[in-house]
This record gives sequence, C-alpha cells and structure tokens, in this order.
Amino acid sequence: MEGDKPTRRKSNKRYCSFCGRSEDEVGFLITGLNGNICDSCAEQAHEIVNEALHSHGNVADGLDLGLADLPKPKDIKTFLDQYVIGQDDAKRYLSVAVYNHYKRLLQTQTKDDVEIEKSNIIMVGSTGTGKTLLARTIAKLLHVPFTIVDATVLTQAGYVGEDIESILSRLLQVADYDVAKAERGIVFIDEIDKIARKGDNPSITRDVSGEGVQQGLLKLLEGSVVNVPPQGGRKHPEQKFIQVNTKNILFICGGAFDGIERKIAQRMNTNVVGYGAAKETTKIDRSNLMQYIVPQDLKSFGLIPEIIGRLPILTYLNPLDRTALRNILTEPKNSIVKQYIKLFEMDGVKLEFQPEVLDYIVDKAVEYKLGARGLRSIVETIIMDAMYDVPSENIDHFVVTLDYARKQMEKVNFSRLQME
Repeated sequence: MEGDKPTRRKSNKRYCSFCGRSEDEVGFLITGLNGNICDSCAEQAHEIVNEALHSHGNVADGLDLGLADLPKPKDIKTFLDQYVIGQDDAKRYLSVAVYNHYKRLLQTQTKDDVEIEKSNIIMVGSTGTGKTLLARTIAKLLHVPFTIVDATVLTQAGYVGEDIESILSRLLQVADYDVAKAERGIVFIDEIDKIARKGDNPSITRDVSGEGVQQGLLKLLEGSVVNVPPQGGRKHPEQKFIQVNTKNILFICGGAFDGIERKIAQRMNTNVVGYGAAKETTKIDRSNLMQYIVPQDLKSFGLIPEIIGRLPILTYLNPLDRTALRNILTEPKNSIVKQYIKLFEMDGVKLEFQPEVLDYIVDKAVEYKLGARGLRSIVETIIMDAMYDVPSENIDHFVVTLDYARKQMEKVNFSRLQME
C-alpha cells in the first residue's frame, strides 16, 4: 500500500506520518495508534487550529468581561474625574462611547438582524485643555488594546513619512500581535487638525500630508480589511502583511484646531435677510466660541466631508479658566505639585508651596495663555535653582515663598518660555 510507506520502512526507525522525516531528523515524535507526528508538524497543526477558531469565532471571544461586569458610563467618568479637572461634556461623551464599544463587542447574533455599528469621536479643544490626558487616563481603565498615534507624521502612501497603516501596526504591537485582540481595540489619533486641507483651491502640487492622509484614513475609520505591515512601513519590504479588520476598532480623534474660532464667528455673524432677521438672536459667549462648533466648521477648517461623516460624534473641551488651572496644580492624583514634592522626597527634603505662590503661578499661566502644560514650565522655572542646590545641602525642609517665586521668574526672559 502506498499510504503505509511513510510509517513503515525497512529499518526499525519511526517516521512522521505528515512530513515523512525520521526520528533522527526531528526533535521528538509523538506516537499514535496508526501513525506518528513530529514536534514541528504538531506546532503547525496548533497554529492552523487557532486560526480556524479565530476566523469562525465571536468578536467577544477573549474579552474577559460580561455585560454585568462592564464599567458603567458614570463609573468611567468618576475614574476620569480623579485625574482630569473639568471638561464634563467631553468626559460624558467619552464614557458613553467606551461603554457602547464594550457592548458592541459583547453583542450576540439575534433573529432581528440588528447589528450595532461603531460611532467614532472627534474632540476639539485648545492646546493644554486635556485631550491627550483624557486618552492616556482612560487607557488605564480599559480591558481592550489601546494606543495613541500622532497624525503629524503620516503621509500619503509612497511619500516620505509614515504610512497610514502604521496606525494599526502600533495597535498590533500593543496587542502582542494577536489579530483578534487588536480588532477589538481603541485607537486615539492625536493632532488630527494637522492633516487638514491646506487650501480650498485645488493645487498643481499634491497635498500628501493633508488631504491625501484624510483620504487614506477613510477605509480605516469606516471599517474594512487592511493589509498591515507588522514592523511598520518601508524599512522591511520583505515582511508579510497581516490582515486586520477595522470594523470593530473604535477611533477617537483629537485636535486643537487653532483658529477655528474665527470660522465659528464668521458663521454665527452671518446676517440673515428676510423673516430670519426678525427672530431674536441668542446671546453669544465670545470668550468660549468652541462650544458652538458644528461639523460645518470642521469642513471650513479643512477636513473633507467624507472624514467628517465617519466621525459622527463631535465634542469640545472648554478653555481652562483660573479655577480649573488652580485645581490642576494640586487636586489630581498625578498633579504637578505632587510630582515635584515626590522628587524632593527622594532626596529626603520636604517641599512646600505657600498658597499665594500657587495663585501667582496660575496668574502667569493665564497671562501668557500657556494652558495646563504651561503650569509645568512655570513651576520648573521657579524651583530650578532649588533642584540644583538642595540635593547638595543638608536641609530637610524647603518652602517656596511668593518673594522667592517672583525673584526666580524675573530671571527668565518670558519670550523664551515655551510649552512642553
């Protein structure tokens, strides 16, 4: 019989029934009733079985949570409140989006054929208002892969820069290259405003870092099977591509959209001729025009209509006022003041800020419009000399007074005081 040849030879050696190699050529053989299998073939069989199970399995497989165990939107917002001051509207939108993302993963096939689709988010807010901090904080709570990518380095395929598919490469790396796990993940695309169209008029030169990137993002946001290079773009051209389905990946986008207030003001100041002119116009808060943002303003800024349609949830972050900045200094678990107190504690020194010093820091941040990031710049400037001198001195207590803070700030040329 032809089929008996691999297992029965003239010698007493045993052979693998799958690859035909002898026991001398393999690590070891596993003997069965009617044949043998070597270690290499057993590993390949294991991989084939895993791939088959993942391709036919449910999206929720591997998510170690039931519907009753999910963090509710109020629980998610309470967690965010510990680290991020204010921005209640953005927190509510984000909490609901993450909760619905979990529910979408846990949905089961029913007879009514109703399938819950994802709702991607775009967050708009001035620099230093907490967009990236919200994303980093919520990542601590999640039970699905989460990654933050920067849109500023992306370019259209074929040009210098990172390919759009590198977004999913980062997600794969976070998921330890488990494709099924990555397909349940959440991606935060930061600085989305930096890929805005450079101008409304078509140009003879291609907008490879603007509109070209937006067009490439469409298939990712909508949900399609994308060929992803596991180690990134063009440095490893010989690598095999991994197919990732983005249907269940939630995308959250954030951007400062510097100057969009002018677009909002132009839209709201448009005079209406006719019956509309007689209507009472609501009083507009000029100090916070961002709260009136609508998708039309994003289009005016330079986002193409197709990408706006794939980001159906639009929310904004309020500019930080004095109270919010004062709270950011001391209240969050990871507040700036607590960080510097811990730095001094490692040298055995107790650092103390007088209350009027904190008010002075906030005044400077408001004066120079540096946002929350600017608070760190100002605190660093004030205690730079102390951080240099104190470790070499035999003291166990250092108090930052208002006079000391003013003296340190006077040394600095404010034109060079930049945000991190």
